[in-house]
Amino acid sequence: MTRRQVLAAASRCAAPGGREWHVLTDHQEWSGAPLGLPEDPAAWYQLAAATGRQAVVADTAYPVAHDIVAAQCEGRPALTAGWFALPFSVPVFCAAATGSGVHALQTAVQAATAAGLPLHRAVVALVATGDGRFPAPVRAAATMLQSRVSGVIEVPHDPHVRSHGMRDSHRLKARTAEAGDRLAAAVLAAAHATWGEPLPPAPVPAAAAVPPAPLTARPTPEGVAS
Repeated sequence: MTRRQVLAAASRCAAPGGREWHVLTDHQEWSGAPLGLPEDPAAWYQLAAATGRQAVVADTAYPVAHDIVAAQCEGRPALTAGWFALPFSVPVFCAAATGSGVHALQTAVQAATAAGLPLHRAVVALVATGDGRFPAPVRAAATMLQSRVSGVIEVPHDPHVRSHGMRDSHRLKARTAEAGDRLAAAVLAAAHATWGEPLPPAPVPAAAAVPPAPLTARPTPEGVAS
């Protein structure tokens, strides 16, 4: 696909400050079956590089701990390792700020550590599922993770996001926007701590080879196909 085609396929959403977010989405309901999309992280890096953007957020939906352990058992590279290997990538592990949520997060962190993944440049986002203070197990987990990852960010509960996603972003609570700013700052800080500031130019992946056009029979005056 050309850069123009990729840009034309993106939905444009209004962002604070008169800016725009470009989102590649299928516009399906949450209950719809997932599309058959490539799993290789390099494919998504190539798609992002084709647009010339400086920053791209890729939202994955697979269980990190299961991915790492299954890959080790099957003797294949883990998808999580593929995302870590992309140029200037900063993984963000998202977990619900509940007892079961941080338990799953801790399992993922232990699996990533055993696999030798560079967690020192990962960021953790603990997302509140309701108003009020985080439970004690969540606060304890956040404290434990501080020394193992680049940053731990608390994301407050926002009913508008739960109901409407990022549509009408001007209706987001102020504390939600502030948490977004802290999360973006933590990602940039992890990138700068690893690769320097300013970041060096990112490599541009080579374009995929275009397959040759199939040969077709063409009649000649002598009736011989060529």
